[in-house]
Amino acid sequence: MQKFKAYWQITKTWHFLFPFLGIIGLLYSSYKLAKLVLGDTSLILVASVSLFLTYLLTRLCLVIFKKLENKWVVEQRWELIRIFIVFAITGSSSVLVGRPIIKLLGITKENLNPVLYYILFVVISLIFYQILLVAFGWLFGQFSFFWQFEKKMLRRFGLGFLFGKNS
Repeated sequence: MQKFKAYWQITKTWHFLFPFLGIIGLLYSSYKLAKLVLGDTSLILVASVSLFLTYLLTRLCLVIFKKLENKWVVEQRWELIRIFIVFAITGSSSVLVGRPIIKLLGITKENLNPVLYYILFVVISLIFYQILLVAFGWLFGQFSFFWQFEKKMLRRFGLGFLFGKNS
Protein backbone atom coordinates (compact mmCIF):
# COMPACT_ATOMS: atom_id res chain seq x y z
CA MET A 1 0.00 0.00 0.00
CA GLN A 2 2.91 2.36 0.73
CA LYS A 3 4.23 1.78 -2.79
CA PHE A 4 0.79 2.64 -4.23
CA LYS A 5 0.59 5.81 -2.10
CA ALA A 6 4.10 6.85 -3.12
CA TYR A 7 3.54 6.20 -6.84
CA TRP A 8 0.29 8.18 -6.97
CA GLN A 9 1.62 10.83 -4.55
CA ILE A 10 -1.28 10.31 -2.16
CA THR A 11 -0.78 12.41 0.95
CA LYS A 12 -4.26 12.38 2.51
CA THR A 13 -6.64 9.49 3.06
CA TRP A 14 -9.45 11.09 1.02
CA HIS A 15 -7.19 11.05 -2.07
CA PHE A 16 -7.83 7.29 -2.23
CA LEU A 17 -11.36 8.18 -3.35
CA PHE A 18 -10.21 8.91 -6.90
CA PRO A 19 -8.29 5.66 -7.60
CA PHE A 20 -11.25 3.82 -6.06
CA LEU A 21 -13.73 5.66 -8.31
CA GLY A 22 -11.45 5.04 -11.29
CA ILE A 23 -11.41 1.28 -10.66
CA ILE A 24 -15.19 1.24 -10.14
CA GLY A 25 -15.63 3.13 -13.43
CA LEU A 26 -13.33 0.72 -15.28
CA LEU A 27 -15.18 -2.29 -13.82
CA TYR A 28 -18.55 -0.84 -14.85
CA SER A 29 -17.35 0.06 -18.36
CA SER A 30 -15.86 -3.39 -18.80
CA TYR A 31 -19.07 -5.03 -17.64
CA LYS A 32 -21.16 -2.94 -20.07
CA LEU A 33 -18.77 -3.79 -22.94
CA ALA A 34 -18.85 -7.49 -22.07
CA LYS A 35 -22.68 -7.46 -21.92
CA LEU A 36 -22.81 -5.65 -25.25
CA VAL A 37 -20.54 -8.16 -26.96
CA LEU A 38 -21.74 -11.34 -25.24
CA GLY A 39 -25.41 -10.52 -24.78
CA ASP A 40 -27.38 -12.78 -22.43
CA THR A 41 -24.77 -15.48 -21.93
CA SER A 42 -23.75 -16.96 -18.60
CA LEU A 43 -22.89 -14.59 -15.77
CA ILE A 44 -19.58 -16.38 -15.19
CA LEU A 45 -18.48 -15.73 -18.79
CA VAL A 46 -19.57 -12.09 -18.63
CA ALA A 47 -17.76 -11.62 -15.31
CA SER A 48 -14.60 -13.27 -16.65
CA VAL A 49 -14.55 -11.15 -19.79
CA SER A 50 -15.32 -8.07 -17.68
CA LEU A 51 -12.32 -8.71 -15.44
CA PHE A 52 -10.08 -9.27 -18.46
CA LEU A 53 -11.32 -6.04 -20.07
CA THR A 54 -10.80 -4.20 -16.78
CA TYR A 55 -7.20 -5.39 -16.76
CA LEU A 56 -6.68 -4.23 -20.37
CA LEU A 57 -8.35 -0.86 -19.75
CA THR A 58 -6.28 -0.34 -16.60
CA ARG A 59 -3.08 -1.03 -18.52
CA LEU A 60 -4.20 1.37 -21.28
CA CYS A 61 -5.01 4.09 -18.73
CA LEU A 62 -1.60 3.70 -17.09
CA VAL A 63 0.12 4.10 -20.48
CA ILE A 64 -1.97 7.20 -21.19
CA PHE A 65 -1.21 8.59 -17.71
CA LYS A 66 2.52 8.19 -18.39
CA LYS A 67 2.22 10.10 -21.67
CA LEU A 68 0.07 12.89 -20.23
CA GLU A 69 1.94 13.23 -16.95
CA ASN A 70 4.48 15.61 -18.48
CA LYS A 71 1.99 17.40 -20.71
CA TRP A 72 -0.67 18.19 -18.10
CA VAL A 73 0.50 20.24 -15.17
CA VAL A 74 -0.81 18.75 -11.94
CA GLU A 75 0.56 18.98 -8.42
CA GLN A 76 0.15 15.29 -7.61
CA ARG A 77 -0.12 12.23 -9.84
CA TRP A 78 -3.50 11.12 -8.40
CA GLU A 79 -5.03 14.27 -9.89
CA LEU A 80 -4.67 12.67 -13.33
CA ILE A 81 -7.26 10.11 -12.23
CA ARG A 82 -9.56 12.93 -11.13
CA ILE A 83 -9.17 14.60 -14.52
CA PHE A 84 -9.99 11.37 -16.35
CA ILE A 85 -13.09 10.92 -14.19
CA VAL A 86 -14.24 14.42 -15.11
CA PHE A 87 -13.77 13.66 -18.82
CA ALA A 88 -15.74 10.42 -18.47
CA ILE A 89 -18.63 11.99 -16.58
CA THR A 90 -18.75 14.96 -18.93
CA GLY A 91 -18.82 12.84 -22.08
CA SER A 92 -21.65 10.68 -20.81
CA SER A 93 -23.58 13.62 -19.39
CA SER A 94 -23.40 15.68 -22.57
CA VAL A 95 -25.08 12.87 -24.50
CA LEU A 96 -27.70 12.42 -21.78
CA VAL A 97 -28.44 16.16 -21.85
CA GLY A 98 -28.40 16.32 -25.66
CA ARG A 99 -31.12 13.67 -26.13
CA PRO A 100 -33.93 15.51 -24.31
CA ILE A 101 -32.90 18.83 -25.86
CA ILE A 102 -33.15 17.44 -29.38
CA LYS A 103 -36.53 15.87 -28.50
CA LEU A 104 -37.67 19.19 -27.02
CA LEU A 105 -36.85 20.84 -30.34
CA GLY A 106 -39.10 18.27 -32.02
CA ILE A 107 -36.29 16.73 -34.03
CA THR A 108 -36.43 12.98 -34.67
CA LYS A 109 -34.85 10.56 -37.12
CA GLU A 110 -38.27 10.23 -38.73
CA ASN A 111 -38.75 13.93 -39.55
CA LEU A 112 -35.13 14.65 -40.49
CA ASN A 113 -32.58 12.86 -42.61
CA PRO A 114 -30.78 10.47 -40.20
CA VAL A 115 -27.37 11.82 -41.21
CA LEU A 116 -28.47 15.39 -40.44
CA TYR A 117 -30.11 14.19 -37.23
CA TYR A 118 -26.84 12.70 -35.96
CA ILE A 119 -24.80 15.71 -37.06
CA LEU A 120 -27.21 17.99 -35.17
CA PHE A 121 -27.15 15.65 -32.17
CA VAL A 122 -23.33 15.75 -32.07
CA VAL A 123 -23.32 19.56 -32.35
CA ILE A 124 -25.86 19.95 -29.52
CA SER A 125 -23.99 17.43 -27.36
CA LEU A 126 -20.71 19.24 -28.06
CA ILE A 127 -22.17 22.56 -26.93
CA PHE A 128 -23.28 21.01 -23.64
CA TYR A 129 -19.94 19.21 -23.36
CA GLN A 130 -18.15 22.56 -23.23
CA ILE A 131 -20.37 23.81 -20.43
CA LEU A 132 -20.39 20.58 -18.44
CA LEU A 133 -16.62 20.14 -18.70
CA VAL A 134 -15.97 23.34 -16.79
CA ALA A 135 -18.84 22.67 -14.36
CA PHE A 136 -17.69 19.14 -13.49
CA GLY A 137 -14.09 20.35 -13.39
CA TRP A 138 -15.13 22.88 -10.78
CA LEU A 139 -17.06 20.26 -8.79
CA PHE A 140 -14.01 17.99 -8.77
CA GLY A 141 -11.64 20.80 -7.76
CA GLN A 142 -9.90 21.13 -11.12
CA PHE A 143 -11.50 24.34 -12.40
CA SER A 144 -8.29 26.07 -13.51
CA PHE A 145 -7.11 22.99 -15.45
CA PHE A 146 -10.43 22.63 -17.27
CA TRP A 147 -10.84 26.36 -17.86
CA GLN A 148 -7.45 26.44 -19.61
CA PHE A 149 -8.34 23.23 -21.48
CA GLU A 150 -11.67 24.75 -22.54
CA LYS A 151 -10.05 27.93 -23.86
CA LYS A 152 -7.54 25.89 -25.84
CA MET A 153 -10.32 23.71 -27.29
CA LEU A 154 -12.44 26.70 -28.32
CA ARG A 155 -9.41 28.34 -29.96
CA ARG A 156 -8.98 25.17 -32.03
CA PHE A 157 -12.64 25.47 -33.06
CA GLY A 158 -11.89 29.02 -34.22
CA LEU A 159 -13.73 30.62 -31.31
CA GLY A 160 -10.72 32.06 -29.49
CA PHE A 161 -12.06 35.58 -30.02
CA LEU A 162 -14.54 34.86 -27.18
CA PHE A 163 -11.72 35.21 -24.64
CA GLY A 164 -9.89 38.25 -25.97
CA LYS A 165 -6.18 38.51 -26.61
CA ASN A 166 -4.86 38.16 -23.05
CA SER A 167 -6.68 34.96 -22.08
